[in-house]
Amino acid sequence: MTAVIDGFGLARIGQIALTVNDLPAAVSFYRDVLGVRFLFEAPPSMAFFDCGGIRLMLAPPERDGAAAGQRFNSVLYFSVDDIHVAAAALEARGVAFEQAPHIVARLPHANLWMGFFRDIDGNLLAIMSEAAPA
Repeated sequence: MTAVIDGFGLARIGQIALTVNDLPAAVSFYRDVLGVRFLFEAPPSMAFFDCGGIRLMLAPPERDGAAAGQRFNSVLYFSVDDIHVAAAALEARGVAFEQAPHIVARLPHANLWMGFFRDIDGNLLAIMSEAAPA
């Protein structure tokens, strides 16, 4: 590991970009199914959302054919207050979880829960929550 030089370090995510195949369909999924707050579109091919102060940009691949056979490697982790309530709401909207919410770490102050699913373009998404041990 490299030490941080002169106190500088990256911490807060300002924007996350995801590649999508069909921008209008992706906008509908993020806005209408997931309930992420839509900010604006930048024609002809970008859409922006607010994820609790972090901006999400959706756009098609920059190169022709870049999405063909491409495995998406970005993951968005959405923090929720109650992972079971969130999962039920998403499932009611047609979201299928690849991994249902489960404990991934037992922290000193809480259990860290995560559940994983994919968007309509195969991007891996997750919901996460910290809950006091039962």
